[in-house]
Amino acid sequence: MVSSHNRDKPWDTPDIDKWKIDEFKPEDNATGLPFSEESSFVTLFPKYRENYLRSIWADVTKALEDHQIACQLDLVEGAMTVKTTRKTFDPAVILKARDLIKLLARSVPFPQAVKVLQDDIACDVIKIGTFVSNKDRFIKRRQRLVGPNGNTLKALELLTKCYILVQGNTVSAMGPYKGLKEVRRVVEDCMKNIHPIYYIKELMIKQELAKNPELANENWDRFLPNFKKKNIARKKAAPKKEKRVYTPFPPAQQPRKVDLQIESGEYFLGKREKEKRELQEKRARQEEVSEQRKVERQKDFEAPEEDAYENKLVDEKKEKKEKKEKKDKKEKKEKKDKKDKRDKKEKRKLEDSEESSEKKKKKKRDSPE
Repeated sequence: MVSSHNRDKPWDTPDIDKWKIDEFKPEDNATGLPFSEESSFVTLFPKYRENYLRSIWADVTKALEDHQIACQLDLVEGAMTVKTTRKTFDPAVILKARDLIKLLARSVPFPQAVKVLQDDIACDVIKIGTFVSNKDRFIKRRQRLVGPNGNTLKALELLTKCYILVQGNTVSAMGPYKGLKEVRRVVEDCMKNIHPIYYIKELMIKQELAKNPELANENWDRFLPNFKKKNIARKKAAPKKEKRVYTPFPPAQQPRKVDLQIESGEYFLGKREKEKRELQEKRARQEEVSEQRKVERQKDFEAPEEDAYENKLVDEKKEKKEKKEKKDKKEKKEKKDKKDKRDKKEKRKLEDSEESSEKKKKKKRDSPE
């Protein structure tokens, strides 16, 4: 069989957006017949939403009538119901209507919630109540997601192009599918004690990289920041108690008070002797306590250790005096050395002159007259 894959397709032009979701119109329903089964969804809402839902229910009914969906508000049971009618032509719009009433129950305002009926917008209700068991810790982490003056939440909304609402034990998000995936990752990791600021930095870098067409087909991991986990000091585990060795025999019987008195001989003492012994023991204890108190009182009279006081002027004078003495000694030594050298020279001269005079005398004697 000849392949038709490589044939010319004049209708397939580059300007066609193949990812675009086309609007479903009544003429798209080929049969034109009503659905064989009625689909319906019920969502409960809290008591505090009752007044708001009653005030905007006419607008909700009008918005759903455009898609041929019937809705009902039951204030007795606190429930909202949406269901298909015989005129409904879009089979997927009932799911969008279900998301609408779910968002209204989670405190999303109607002007924002009604946008979920559009084809390019989806919603995600993230449950965060089960991540942390401690209530105080849960409140702190939920507040961390909102940030000071709601700045963290605003930054996430701008980067993910999603509407985010933190309410009670849930986080409601609306926007494109790609953004919802990022929001769920940030919210779940925030409740697992990972700060949202790290993801905000990462999303900002990705947004800048997406603008560069040269990096479209490259791996972005080298541009993204790598945050190292810090080892937080945790409580040490309680030491396990060692199990005692099992013995089938019962422990030895402990001696009674009377038995101990018989062993020490106290049992056989008279009443007066017992009183005398007790008095002696009492006095011994009192003396011991009084000695300890005396020792403690004496500690108050002990002089505390103090650093020796150093007078700088005295030290400077002392240093000057020592330097002067050293200088004087040096000068005296030099003078003495010079004098000794002079004396030695003079002595040599005298000796030389005496020797020369003796030689002359000797020559005169030896020479004939």
